[in-house]
Amino acid sequence: MAVIDVRGDAERVFNALKDGGIAIFPNDVGYALMGGSEDAVKRINSAKGRGGHKRNAFLCGLDTQRELHVLDTRSREMIEAITSDYDLPLGAVAPFDPGHPMLRNVPSGLLATSTAHGTLAMLLNAGPLFREICRLSRDNLHPIFGSSANLTGTGPKFRVDDIQPEIQEIADITVDYGIRKYHTYKRSATIIRFPELEVVRIGSCYELVADVLRRHFKVELPEDPGTNANPSGHLQEFALPDLSAR
Repeated sequence: MAVIDVRGDAERVFNALKDGGIAIFPNDVGYALMGGSEDAVKRINSAKGRGGHKRNAFLCGLDTQRELHVLDTRSREMIEAITSDYDLPLGAVAPFDPGHPMLRNVPSGLLATSTAHGTLAMLLNAGPLFREICRLSRDNLHPIFGSSANLTGTGPKFRVDDIQPEIQEIADITVDYGIRKYHTYKRSATIIRFPELEVVRIGSCYELVADVLRRHFKVELPEDPGTNANPSGHLQEFALPDLSAR
């Protein structure tokens, strides 16, 4: 007998998001705080204390990512190898197709705060509940945006009890699946920008992702200097950073 109802929980989360609400739910690299409308995402950013340079992540499955990101064959093969062949989570940043049906009706303000210089960030392959919510989002053509369930700069939260009250209070629904799969890393997902292969954030499973790229694609990613050598904000916010200063 199953002790969790992934399909039922996903439907409850998606219905709240579709109605314009805010949801806290688990993925393999921590708890997420997602919104189903422009107003919901604004309330998320306000509660988190996020600066205007931060960008939201777009929630989607691998099928939508393949269609939305505009990439060369080699980049696509790298993402497939990491997320499908090796079953690892990954934050992928890449150019995107704004005409895709999933984005066609996104308000311009929400799209502006979720993209930078023609690129869009997506968290991929982050667990069964995440995958089911992505499916419902795609089936209903209802996009979902957000970030980690935390106050900005305080790091990802791997238990609901560790999420600050200010964040818990704005959620219309919270799904608690206990401690998350990759909690030992104490980091959110690793983020890589394609096709440049620029490491935006060293995060969970970084050494595994680097090993996949090294062995199969002859790509050498930078060494992980460890959590003590990196600013916490850089490693702990799943968001596309402002690229204007680059």
